[in-house]
Amino acid sequence: MKDYQDIIDLLPYTDPFLFVDEIQSINENEITGLYRIKTDEYFFKGHFPGNPVVPGVILIEIMAQIGLVSFGISLQKPNAANQKKNYPVFTSSKVDFLNIVKPGDQLKVHSKKLYFRFNKLKCSVECVNMTTGKIVCRGEMDGLILNEDVIERK
Repeated sequence: MKDYQDIIDLLPYTDPFLFVDEIQSINENEITGLYRIKTDEYFFKGHFPGNPVVPGVILIEIMAQIGLVSFGISLQKPNAANQKKNYPVFTSSKVDFLNIVKPGDQLKVHSKKLYFRFNKLKCSVECVNMTTGKIVCRGEMDGLILNEDVIERK
C-alpha cells in the first residue's frame, strides 16, 4: 500500500482538530481514509455526558477532512515547485445521518468526485462505522481550495 502521509502533512489542522489517521487510497476520481474516534475526544465532555455520542458536526468535519480537503490537495498535485499554503473553504453540504458513533469506533470515509474545476471540488461522500459495519452518514459536500495569495490580500 502506498504511503499517503505527505497529503496528511499538508492538511491545515493539528490535534485536537485533525481527524485523519490514514489515507488508504487515492486516484483521480476517489479517496478512502480512516479515523478512529479517541475515547477522550474533547467534545465528549459535554455531548451527552455518561452516554457519549460523536456530534453530527464532527462527523461532517471527518468526512470533509478526508473526502474533500485531503482529496483536493491530492488533485492539486502538490510538489516542491508549488509551495504556497492552501486553505480549504467549506461551501456546502447535504448529509443524511443514519447511525450513531461511539468512543473507540473506527470510521472509513469514501469520497467520489462529482467535479473539480476552478479549484472547487464537489463529492459524494459516505462514512461507514467499521466497528459496527453500518453506514453512519452520507451525502454531498463541496468546497474551494484557496492559496495564500487569495487569503492574504488586503
